[in-house]
Amino acid sequence: MTVAVANMPTVRKVRRESTEVSSCLKYMIFGFNVLFWLMGLSILTVGVWAWSEKDIFNNLGKVANVALDPAFILICVGTVTFVIGFTGCVGALRENTCLLATYAIFLSVLLLFEVTAATLVFVFKDWIKSQATIGFQTFIIHYREDPDQQNLIDWIQEDWLQCCGIEGPKDWDRNNYFNCSSKVVGSREACGVPFSCCKRKPNEIIKNKQCGYDVRKPGFAFDVSKIIYEQGCLEAVEEWTEKNMISLASYGFLLLFFQILGICFAQNLRADIFAQKAKWH
Repeated sequence: MTVAVANMPTVRKVRRESTEVSSCLKYMIFGFNVLFWLMGLSILTVGVWAWSEKDIFNNLGKVANVALDPAFILICVGTVTFVIGFTGCVGALRENTCLLATYAIFLSVLLLFEVTAATLVFVFKDWIKSQATIGFQTFIIHYREDPDQQNLIDWIQEDWLQCCGIEGPKDWDRNNYFNCSSKVVGSREACGVPFSCCKRKPNEIIKNKQCGYDVRKPGFAFDVSKIIYEQGCLEAVEEWTEKNMISLASYGFLLLFFQILGICFAQNLRADIFAQKAKWH
């Protein structure tokens, strides 16, 4: 007896089209920008915290010059870094062409700004110098009014440049506490300089906060040159820049290179995504 067997339906194996998007490129952009995103969020948080500690949000009049306020600068830098990192990592992860385009535009604008700023520094060197002088004068005048500016100028004088004042210690006469005439109103710091102007002593563990008292007073009994820095910070920063010109240029070109690389990677990933969409449609 012959049994008829019904023909079984033929199962066709359809090979799935492989994606056109490079996983390596995608997760490279995502990984780098997650770091920038977190770094931007951290900087922004520190800036907002600093302003909240000074109660700036309730009284904006406390900021004498917002452009020179360290907390405000941190907020601006943190916001820009956060936005760029967000558009880059989310755009890459979600394969969102709009966010990737925004990321590339942000990097391009930032790149153009940096190149323009670097060019202006060389072309308008004297103007930059005068603006830096005005900014430093503002820091000196408001030294006791803003703790952020006070910490910044102390770091510049003591740790970074080992200097005192703009052109020298006499510039601290601009501050009401250190002005020689302030002795009449009972300021113990009159005719002195901040402790950050003092030279470090060998094996010094605890900094003497009163080391700058009376050093500009006529007839001061000790050799001032052995106690405080007599070089102005303007001259010191010029010398530091000349000494580190190669390093600064190298860091600058490295930064530009990574920004251009980021723009190219974002554009290539966008092209891959468009190619994939066109293939499936």
